[in-house]
Amino acid sequence: MSQPQKGVCAEPSLHALYLLFNVIDEDAARIRKKLAQLLNIFEYYDEEHYEAMVSGMVAIGSNYWLELYPGLIPVELAPFPDLHSEDRRAPAEPCDLFIQIRADRADICHLMGMEVCELLREQTELVEQVKGFRYLEGRDLTGFVTDADNPKGMKKLDVAIVGDDDADFSGGSYVHVQRYRHDLLRWQQLDLARQEMIMGRTKDDNKRLSDTLMAAFSHAAHTGNAAKASNMLFHSMPYGDMQTQGLMVVCCCSSARPFVARLESMIFGDQDGNYDRWLDYTSAETGAAFFAPSIQFLKRHASDL
Repeated sequence: MSQPQKGVCAEPSLHALYLLFNVIDEDAARIRKKLAQLLNIFEYYDEEHYEAMVSGMVAIGSNYWLELYPGLIPVELAPFPDLHSEDRRAPAEPCDLFIQIRADRADICHLMGMEVCELLREQTELVEQVKGFRYLEGRDLTGFVTDADNPKGMKKLDVAIVGDDDADFSGGSYVHVQRYRHDLLRWQQLDLARQEMIMGRTKDDNKRLSDTLMAAFSHAAHTGNAAKASNMLFHSMPYGDMQTQGLMVVCCCSSARPFVARLESMIFGDQDGNYDRWLDYTSAETGAAFFAPSIQFLKRHASDL
C-alpha cells in the first residue's frame, strides 16, 4: 500500500492551523506541482523540529478533483451532503483545497502556514483560516472530551486509510471538514445532569452512560456506538476567542459512507424523532468533502498527466 500523509493518522497535538483555499489558476499542472511541494514543507519542519510532533495534510475538494486529476477519481468521493431538518443543518460550503497543520508549538504552525500561503499565493485565494488548540485534557469547550471513541494504535490505519481494494488511491483518505459554532451561554445554563444526558457521557471521567440511562436523543446515541465509532478517525479541536467559540471537526476515513451516516443520524434522528440534542446548543456553519491522496500519488502526478 502507498504511504499515507502523516497528518491523516497523527497523534493529537497541542495546536492546529486549518487553511481552506479556492484555486484561481486554470493551470492544473502547476497546482499539482505545488501540492507536491507542500509535502517538502511538511517534511522540513517535521525533521527540523521533531520535538514539536509536526504533521501536515493536504486534501483536494470533491468539486475540484476532476479539474486537477481528470479521468482519475476515488470511487466514493462525492460532494458534502447538504442536510437540513427543521432548524438543524449541515450546510455544504465546497472548497478546492484543505490544508491541516498540527504541532505542539503554535509558532511552528504559524511558520508553516506562512510558507504554505506564500507557495500558493498566486494560484489560490484563502477562503478561511482557523486556529485550533488543545483545551484541558483534550476536551471541547463544552467541557466534555472530544473524539472519545477514536481508534487507537494501528487500528487507526485500518479505519482511516484506503486499502488495496481501490488500488489507484491506496494510502489515501476521505476527509470531511465542518466548523461548528457553540452557544456556550445557553449550554452553561444547563445543570450537570442535563449536560451529561445530552452528551450521553459523564463529564468528569468521560464514561459512557449505561444503556438504561442513555437517552435516545443523546450525542453518544447518535455518534458513539461501536458500529459508528469504529469506522472513523476524528481530529477535532476547539477554536475561538472571547466572542466566538466552537469546534473544528475533521474526519478521516477509508470510506465516505460512515461519516454521512453519522451526520444523517444526528440531524434526522430515529423513527421516533429523536435527533442529536447537542445540535440545540451548537450549529455547523461550514461543511466540505475532500480526499487526501497518498504521498506517492501527489508526487507521481506533480506534472502533466
